[in-house]
Amino acid sequence: MGSRRRGRQWRRKQKWHRIEPRTVHDLDSFAEAIDPGKLDPEQFVQLISTLDMLGTAGTGLELAGMRTDTFISFMARATREQLDAVMTHPRLRQVVFEEVFSRMATHLNRDRAADLYAVIHWRFTGGSGPGDYDRFETVIEKGRCESGDEPTDDARVTVTISPTDFLRAVTGVVNLPMLFLSGKVKVKGDIAFAATLISYFDLPKP
Repeated sequence: MGSRRRGRQWRRKQKWHRIEPRTVHDLDSFAEAIDPGKLDPEQFVQLISTLDMLGTAGTGLELAGMRTDTFISFMARATREQLDAVMTHPRLRQVVFEEVFSRMATHLNRDRAADLYAVIHWRFTGGSGPGDYDRFETVIEKGRCESGDEPTDDARVTVTISPTDFLRAVTGVVNLPMLFLSGKVKVKGDIAFAATLISYFDLPKP
């Protein structure tokens, strides 16, 4: 794919940014009132599916309308089994990926990343692509962050991880370096950078 290309056009089949919802609903109070511990994995999937359906129907009641701190807290309270169930659902898997990557773009620490150029390739296990992976790319450049599902440049680091461990890492349930040490994450490239990657984002703590 060549070396770094300045002035690139951000071409992807899909790229994600945080778009503020047009209609304000009390979705955050709804999410905060739900105790995932009272739901089995199938019920948890039904809940996420219902929110997705309402958003697709144009009701304005959608996951994208949830504050990031509420979204992270909600996902952090889910069990591994619940997250596994969501991330094995083809439609909801994509919905959750879009939510996480778009919120990462919004919560990039722009001061810390001001002089950073980094391309991160993600390989998520259990996917439908080559090698049974879902593949995504995150590009951080001069305080700007975008993610999409097509590569645009060579990677500084390639991270292979299960979707559930990825969710648990970005929501602060588990520590990414500890996942490295436990062998649950495979890293190719700049390992030192990969260990500090999450720290470039000011994501709320659950």
